[in-house]
Amino acid sequence: MIFAFDLDGTVTLDETLPLLSRELGLEDEMKRLTDATLRGEIDFKESFRMRYEMLRAIPIGRIQEIMKNVRLDEDIASFIKSNKDRCFIVTGNLDKWIEPIRDALGCRAYTSESAKDLNGGLRLSSVLDKGDAIRSIKNETNDKVVAIGESFNDIPMFEASDLSIAYGGVHPPVEEASRLADYIASSGKELCDLLTFLSGQNK
Repeated sequence: MIFAFDLDGTVTLDETLPLLSRELGLEDEMKRLTDATLRGEIDFKESFRMRYEMLRAIPIGRIQEIMKNVRLDEDIASFIKSNKDRCFIVTGNLDKWIEPIRDALGCRAYTSESAKDLNGGLRLSSVLDKGDAIRSIKNETNDKVVAIGESFNDIPMFEASDLSIAYGGVHPPVEEASRLADYIASSGKELCDLLTFLSGQNK
């Protein structure tokens, strides 16, 4: 059994893009845009491109420095590190931005992708479709996939997975995620106990 985790507000205790926006004094604008995206009021791909444009002025070194200090749920992070061969991060966040978190967890990640621009900076080259990511994981591993997330942009991941868990440890999952989910977990410990149980059921 494979476990596919949303990153922001699931593995992390904070939404990372609002944290980055503090560097530019754009916290309020970013929070409004992020909250609307989580509720499904704005298409995720469009929203991420808008948020990327807001944050692209921050040097990549500074972004990664901030990401190194993002708080993680200790129970979930420990589970991933102990099962890194069976765990994936599936996030619309940018590959180079989340690199420190991915490296700390030691698992693989499906992300939005960047490329270097003519000035040596980063440009957004593609925004992740989470449903496509789950289908790729299933094809690669030939195993059942459990998706864990909480927001509207996790719905394609839930629809493509074999089982799904709406996670409410950081903020309540959106109604559509709860409706589609096979299980609901309200804390990191509860989630990890459930994942351990499902692992045993799959043997």
